[in-house]
Amino acid sequence: MSDEQKIQEEQQEQLNEEQVNQAPEAEESTGESAAEGVDALAAAQQEIADLKEQMLRTQAEMQNVRRRAEADVEKAHKFGVEKFANEMLTVVDNLERALAAAAGDDEATKAIREGVEMTLSGLVAGLSKFKVEAVDPQGETFNPELHQAMSMIENPDVDPNTVIAVMQKGYTLQGRLLRPAMVMVSKGAAKIDENA
Repeated sequence: MSDEQKIQEEQQEQLNEEQVNQAPEAEESTGESAAEGVDALAAAQQEIADLKEQMLRTQAEMQNVRRRAEADVEKAHKFGVEKFANEMLTVVDNLERALAAAAGDDEATKAIREGVEMTLSGLVAGLSKFKVEAVDPQGETFNPELHQAMSMIENPDVDPNTVIAVMQKGYTLQGRLLRPAMVMVSKGAAKIDENA
């Protein structure tokens, strides 16, 4: 063998030894890199899960806001005429009082009575288009949700808690109470004390 070949072989052996010595160091650094990569991957997956949950909550909240807004708009459409209807109820009451006052068959009041009747029926028809309904509970059982008891009167001819007189009709708007009916209610007859 020539000297050059020996030198080359020695250099090759040194290279092999260096590679063998460096291999465990490379494996250690590769192991550390892999562990760091796994940790980073787990952190990224957790962040993705958190962001997905946050997005779902945001979407649910937006749907709730949209539903509430739609319900508010629907209520505004349904009950937007409530104040106006309340004001018109006093006009209806006054027209009904005028009819009661002009109840006679006098020729002088006949034309006025017919005009008031026409005006009242037109107003009531207009209110009914907007779902304003009268509550006239004469003879019905007293309902505190729709009626306001002004007084209680003993009346043995009717059952207790029965409306015996309506002093002012009540009204509802879309099924919701606009004004309670003012009524007189019967109460049970006083019990006679037999021992007295």
